[in-house]
Amino acid sequence: MSHPHPELGAPPKLAKGGLRVTPLGGLGEIGRNMTVFEFDGRLLIVDCGVLFPEEEQPGIDLILPDFTSIRDRLDKVEGIVLTHGHEDHIGGVPYLLRLKPDIPLIGSKLTLALIEAKLQEHRIRPYTLEVAEGDRERLGPFDCEFVAVNHSIPDALAVAIRTPAGMVVHTGDFKMDQLPLDNRLTDLHAFARLSEEGIDLLLSDSTNAEVPGFVPPERDISNVMRSVFAGARKRIIVASFASHVHRIQQILDAAHEYGRRVAFVGRSMVRNMGIARDLGYLRVPAGLVVDVRALDDLPDEEVVLVCTGSQGEPMAALSRMANRDHQIRIVQGDTVILASSLIPGNENAVYRVINGLTRWGANVVHKGNAKVHVSGHASAGELLYFYNICRPRNLMPVHGEWRHLRANAELGALTGVPKDRIVIAEDGVVVDLIDGRAKITGKVQAGYVYVDGLSVGDVTESSLKDRRILGDEGIISVFVVVDSTTGKITGGPHIHARGSGIEDNAFDAVVPRIQDALSRSAADGVAEPHQLQQLIRRTVGKWVSDTYRRRPMILPVVVEV
Repeated sequence: MSHPHPELGAPPKLAKGGLRVTPLGGLGEIGRNMTVFEFDGRLLIVDCGVLFPEEEQPGIDLILPDFTSIRDRLDKVEGIVLTHGHEDHIGGVPYLLRLKPDIPLIGSKLTLALIEAKLQEHRIRPYTLEVAEGDRERLGPFDCEFVAVNHSIPDALAVAIRTPAGMVVHTGDFKMDQLPLDNRLTDLHAFARLSEEGIDLLLSDSTNAEVPGFVPPERDISNVMRSVFAGARKRIIVASFASHVHRIQQILDAAHEYGRRVAFVGRSMVRNMGIARDLGYLRVPAGLVVDVRALDDLPDEEVVLVCTGSQGEPMAALSRMANRDHQIRIVQGDTVILASSLIPGNENAVYRVINGLTRWGANVVHKGNAKVHVSGHASAGELLYFYNICRPRNLMPVHGEWRHLRANAELGALTGVPKDRIVIAEDGVVVDLIDGRAKITGKVQAGYVYVDGLSVGDVTESSLKDRRILGDEGIISVFVVVDSTTGKITGGPHIHARGSGIEDNAFDAVVPRIQDALSRSAADGVAEPHQLQQLIRRTVGKWVSDTYRRRPMILPVVVEV
């Protein structure tokens, strides 16, 4: 990962009475949110999420925070505070609890229900502590107070962490919707009360810091949904995040109004909506939701499917529908609604899915052509308002790419936070709060940890480079048999190519070059197989580069007899 302070080394021992803040994810990126707080040798973790892979990370399922800096100190962790139930905040918890299953999880009712269901799949039974807004819990030296914030999922919380070093407020993800569907407002009164006490360090969501003004209310989408439902003549297929309860509620309301039945498609969607319904966060009229198999008995104009895949994920239901690789086949006249934002980096994948759906005759409604999404993150106007209420002594923008962090820092400065008290850090950069002042003091390891199937951390950047080469340039294998004593060729070379765009018979031109190179090496007394493999790789690689301007992976195999 790039680093804003390349001169930094490992941080010094934390000064007595100081508070250390170490972000292990979520800074310089959208996702993988995780922050570690340290006081007097004890640790508190806020969030532990995942990052979803981009196109240049082929084969990767998830990207985790790097636990290296705390791996040998997990017995010092008082708990993991989860601000809300989105994957970029809770998705990494199972992998951390694999290392120490008895770390307590602290969160709201819905957040804990979502993570408990996820942990059940990993066969982990966690220790949990349910909290609600207004609650105050002591976790070792950390006195935590929980504050209601509005977000695109119910039950989101900010946390105020009091220690002898000062008070830190971590907003989690938040916005200030004044007309939320669940009537649960961001508790500005509580933040004002904390401000009066004195907020020594504010860690604030930066995702929408570049966007001027205020985020429109979530309920603005309702009229757009009704309009889409009114105009649809066949099936309606809605793609959304599997945790966006508020958005799904509006879809259910519109379906009920227009006499349609709803089926959830995809394991995570079925699981999460079942949890939300059972806990009372999702209001479902009797008979509205049916099993997907029951849809075959209903006319198309009475069907709504709710599925995952709004980000163009290759294995999600919507992508498979677009590729004709799903039991549900898109037909002429279907309406598809992408009811979520575009996460940076997913644009190409999403537009590929939109084109695929359009090809089969679907009418695709998305953020670009209709108001079917509003953000769950505070825009610049809200952040300015928020900072004027909180009046933090030090500010540390979190949760965003570099442009978002910079924009958020500038907003803080506009409201009067001194520029020398605004800390722009990156994953792994250590910030110490000592004597009321936050300063960068060092860095720890905080690279990407890749999950590939059952493998966690085994795939390296070098492995990904090989995968990209294979995907872009293909592979050439060269098989040669040599005499173990003299190093002379006794069989081959046999050359085969896959995905390189070069026909096998074209390699007749390079065979004499390989033979000459091996003959010279034999004359020089070189017979070690690894050295011969390197010689073959260089010879074939130069020929391919000179002839075709390509750089495929070259796999030489030397067998001694």
